[in-house]
Parts: sequence; C-alpha cells; structure tokens
Amino acid sequence: MQQRTVVVIEDETSIASAVAARLRSEGFTVQIAADGPSGVALCHDVRPDLVILDLMLPGLDGLEVCRQVQKDRPVPVLMLTARDSETDMLVGLAVGADDYMSKPFSPRELVARVHAILRRMERTLVFPGTGPRPSMLVTVGDVELDSSSRRVRRAGEEVHLTPTEFDLLSWLASHPGAVASREQLLHQVWGYRDGSGARTVDSHIRSLRRKLGNGIVRTVHGVGYALDASTG
Repeated sequence: MQQRTVVVIEDETSIASAVAARLRSEGFTVQIAADGPSGVALCHDVRPDLVILDLMLPGLDGLEVCRQVQKDRPVPVLMLTARDSETDMLVGLAVGADDYMSKPFSPRELVARVHAILRRMERTLVFPGTGPRPSMLVTVGDVELDSSSRRVRRAGEEVHLTPTEFDLLSWLASHPGAVASREQLLHQVWGYRDGSGARTVDSHIRSLRRKLGNGIVRTVHGVGYALDASTG
C-alpha cells in the first residue's frame, strides 16, 4: 500500500511535533509548515493526501490557506481551532474543511479522524471491486444530487459541497424518510466507532441548510435527522 502523506500547518511547535510524531508512528509521511504562506507552498510541492490545518496562523489565516490549497484539487482538510466556537466551526466547514477539532485534543482521536477522512475519500471514488459508482439522481425539492459526478445543483445552479457534506447528504438521501441519530451518522458517514463528535454532525447539517435551504434536512427532536427524497 502506498504511504500516505500528511501536511501539518501549525505554528505551535509543540503541537506540530506531537501530531507529526503520532502520525509517523501510524505509518504516515508527515511534513510541517509553521505559517500560512509556507503551508500553501508545501502543499503545492508535495501534493499531500490530507492537510491538518490550524485556524489561527501567521501570514495567512487557516481559512485563506484552506481556500488556496483546495483551489487546484479537493485535498481533504482537518481544521484545528483553539476556540470552541460554533462560528469558527461553521466558517471552517464553509470554506472546504472536512472536519474540525478543538484544542486541546486527544492524539488518539486525531489519528482516528485522519483514518476516517481517508477511508471516506476512498469510498467516494469506487465501490470496492466493482468500478465506478452507478449514476443515480436524487431530488429534494429544488435540489438535485448526482452520485456519479458528485455534483449538487439547487434550482439548476451548481452548489459546492465539501466531500463530507456530500457524503452526509447522499447517505440521508439513500435512506429517504428514515430518521438517523447523530451516533448512526457518525458511524455511517464519518466512520467513527466511539460516538464522539455529535457537534460535528450538527455543524455539517447547519452548513448544508445554509447552502441548500433550511428545508433540505428535517430535525426530529430528541432523535436525529431525516430527509425525504425521490430518485430518478
């Protein structure tokens, strides 16, 4: 199996070193940048499989770095934030981050999330052993989701979703009317096994509603989320 490359863009040396050491012990190749501009340049040079990106960076902040590293190709981004702020999380997701973690965080959980993001990216390319995904159009009101091209349109206009947002919407659409708990979505979409990260689900749902309309996903209070879709 080809060794995966992770770029860590983090200005706190102790955090960057600890993250890099843990990922290297898991078999990853890791390179570190300590500010925004050098992080963008490093991603351009090494074309990593995943980027771990601090929100607050010298030179360029994490949001602008995220925009720039994803400009040429959709590399997955795990964003780190020192502030456990819902606004920070939503803004990070809106510019293309696949997931976020608030500092301080468990190195074990970070590794689990890295593996989960990479597994998700692999699943979006092919069904194992069967070639490309068959085309299926799903409509929800004025929103159309095409599973083969991984494109989403609202009222005929294409809308950019992050890979995680697309997977979340696609999973809900493939189970029309079914109510999914946060724990179920974390398992099915994120690949997490321990149930942690419920706020991650809520933030992604909010991001979907902001991009596609409040009616795209129903909240079933005390239970979870559901989507009523038709297929074509």
